[in-house]
Amino acid sequence: MDEDYNKGGFLETGKADRSVWLMKCPLAVAKSWKSQAASPSDSQPLSKVVLSLDPLKSDDPSSLQFAMEMAGSETGNMPKSYSLNMSKDFVPMCIFSETNQGTVAIEGKVEHKFDMKPHEENIEEYGRLCRERTNKSMIRTRQVQVIDNDRGVHMRPMPGMVGLISSNPKDKKKTTPVKQSDVKRTRRDRGELEDIMFKLFERQPNWTLKQLVQETDQPAQFLKEILNELCVYNKRGTNQGTYELKPEYKKSVEDTGAE
Repeated sequence: MDEDYNKGGFLETGKADRSVWLMKCPLAVAKSWKSQAASPSDSQPLSKVVLSLDPLKSDDPSSLQFAMEMAGSETGNMPKSYSLNMSKDFVPMCIFSETNQGTVAIEGKVEHKFDMKPHEENIEEYGRLCRERTNKSMIRTRQVQVIDNDRGVHMRPMPGMVGLISSNPKDKKKTTPVKQSDVKRTRRDRGELEDIMFKLFERQPNWTLKQLVQETDQPAQFLKEILNELCVYNKRGTNQGTYELKPEYKKSVEDTGAE
């Protein structure tokens, strides 16, 4: 309730003992009722409830069958007949209303709760309606926007930079280089990468993983797999933290260099 009501408002309780049905209905039905209620012909009924009772089992509550038929003629692809599944297992609730003048009243207490669903013969039709609604919701409305800078600078991707570089010199200072680890690299062929590694170790005997990643432009994890097969990792000494070729590969590289 709002603050004005809590300070000194009144709650109309004349209909507090009236029994009310609470019904959960499909979205298409709710929209149809709302559109019909807003039309000038307010006297037209929205729908009608049909109660079926087995006279031989009048004492059995499960013999009661509820159904609802839509009264509107302009329902489109929406089914007109629905079954109502009644349930009494719910939290006790009351229905409140509030007028434009701020008058609050109790309209009744919920006695039965119903779940509304199409009849079996209308399931396929209702499924098609749901698919159409889903497809419509997935269609994005495209918009055309005219940009102020028509030199095309904003349309050219710049390697190694986040975002797009502006033609304004002041804006260039705001750009941030992309971290090398964030750049997505494509794996080379394994044999081709091994040849590149041998050539690098011909140039110098020791390399760090970071240096090899920069030289080969390969993913670090992929390089580690190759290095574990071809190289030895130095954990101590003057070359700590670097890789060097295994003795058997060193000899083959030296022989190739001699030739």
